[in-house]
Amino acid sequence: MGKLLKIHVQKCPPARRLSRSAQLYSGVPVLYRGRERPLGALLRRFSPTSKSPMRFLEDAKRYRKVSFWPFSYSCCRSQAVCWLLAFVALCTTSGCRPASGPEVVVYTALDEVFSADILDDFSRTTGIRAVPKFDTESTKTVGLANAILAESRRPRCDVFWNNEILNTLRLERAGLLDAYRPPVADDYPAMYRSPQGTWHGFAARARVLIVNTQQLAPQQRPDSITDLAAPRWRGRIALAKPLFGTTATHAACLFAAWGDKRARQFFLDLKANRVSIESGNKQVAVRVATGQLAFGLTDTDDALVMIAKGYPVEIVYPDQGPDGLGTLFIPNTVAILRNAPHPEAARRLVDYLLSPQVESRLATGPSGQIPLNRRVQVQPPVATPRTIRAMQVDFEKAADCWDRAARFLRQHFASP
Repeated sequence: MGKLLKIHVQKCPPARRLSRSAQLYSGVPVLYRGRERPLGALLRRFSPTSKSPMRFLEDAKRYRKVSFWPFSYSCCRSQAVCWLLAFVALCTTSGCRPASGPEVVVYTALDEVFSADILDDFSRTTGIRAVPKFDTESTKTVGLANAILAESRRPRCDVFWNNEILNTLRLERAGLLDAYRPPVADDYPAMYRSPQGTWHGFAARARVLIVNTQQLAPQQRPDSITDLAAPRWRGRIALAKPLFGTTATHAACLFAAWGDKRARQFFLDLKANRVSIESGNKQVAVRVATGQLAFGLTDTDDALVMIAKGYPVEIVYPDQGPDGLGTLFIPNTVAILRNAPHPEAARRLVDYLLSPQVESRLATGPSGQIPLNRRVQVQPPVATPRTIRAMQVDFEKAADCWDRAARFLRQHFASP
């Protein structure tokens, strides 16, 4: 590509926002952190409140992470917008950008560190360029699901790769998911796939207690999620905000399993016990691992990262007694959007993600995700529904409970 053009934006009278132009040129490749990325993806990443090229250029300058094409140029704000679009148009017509080919837009809630390489391999294997949009740790799948809802009249997303199930069911109930039956559908348990074929579960994680072994001797360690509400642990426990991600799914499942009265009392007891509400499961694992708290509720992948880094922590699979509720396993889910812009490429990506090779890779990778495909024999570094007592869940019933559960939880846990 040669030397890269860096556009320096100076102060100037405000320019008109050109969001439609930004969308028009969203596929143009730029170099970001040594990797070629589409301009549209960087617009979404750096400019969440405005998709205009002007705002993108301002943010690019602020973060100093983005460079463009063959030479340097300085300009005022309004000139920058026009110059960038003119240059992009020139590149598009003169062959500066790679020849266009098939692509698939995927909104993914699985952490970028775990999902990006898989999407890159899909692109290399199939020749279909995967264009990802990732979530943030604080809003997790809620942000992506809300984006899909907002775009429902003119979908941009082809495939929703969710790291949980609750928000996938929200989209299904809104009529935004298309039915597709992959060749491997019957290799997955019926509990983890839609009877209508609108979503498919794979690569689960367990909801576990992460315990600091330097603070708690073996005989002191908790063995149930209800221990989070025990007075002896007052102020020493953590939970991710129960309005997002897998923690929200877990809350909905408790409302479904226990009923509203018991579930509400459990969360009120947590609040009274001064549970530390963190922005995500990763933060729960970090605070326990660094000795700031004794234990917390998190996902197996976040706990495994702390173990791999050598922190004094251990995983406890809760509620394993004869009358115990069992440990909750939450699958990734994948779904094709109704009226997806690239339906054939979307089906190819779903087939790829549900393949035994991808589940095996997620199982043996750093996230240690749990294969659900019966044909996958790889053993992850964590317990599975085949080896421990698993919580039996009706995810549809949990989705039925979510609206009223969310109202209650928002009332008590919306503030940090």
